[in-house]
Amino acid sequence: MPSAATIAVLANPSNPALTEYEMAGLKKAAGPLGLKLDILNAGTVGEIDSAFATLPQARVDALLVSSEFFFATRREQLVALAARYAVPTSYSNVDAAKAGGLMSYGYVVREIFRQMGIYAGRILKGEKPADLPVQQSTTFELIINLKTAKALGLAVPESLLARADEVIE
Repeated sequence: MPSAATIAVLANPSNPALTEYEMAGLKKAAGPLGLKLDILNAGTVGEIDSAFATLPQARVDALLVSSEFFFATRREQLVALAARYAVPTSYSNVDAAKAGGLMSYGYVVREIFRQMGIYAGRILKGEKPADLPVQQSTTFELIINLKTAKALGLAVPESLLARADEVIE
């Protein structure tokens, strides 16, 4: 969406550390692109509905859903609301694009579970949890749902499709 000027970010105020961390990165990226960010706070199911209801008046061009776990548990609600309000939405949970969301870019859940299993094995073999290094995901997936793009009247550039790990048609 090269003409986008305002991006809304759905964030959970119940997790301020994550929200601050994500917003710092988003602001750093948005500034040079000339994008305005609007934060929509939602920490309950009802607040998600209310946040989406503000989108028409806010005149946002797109929505980005935080990586907050609460939103991963509400992916069907989020995808349905994004469709109802016809707002192009990007999710960090890869299952959201598979459920009908426009696109997702996020960590690979199976990789996190694999790493958890390795850590559990190390602990069971006698290593102390406090001695194990903290690790972050290094494997991410980009999924694009062309059916949703078509419904929103969006053309997805071939260069982006070529970089996608999965394209849903």
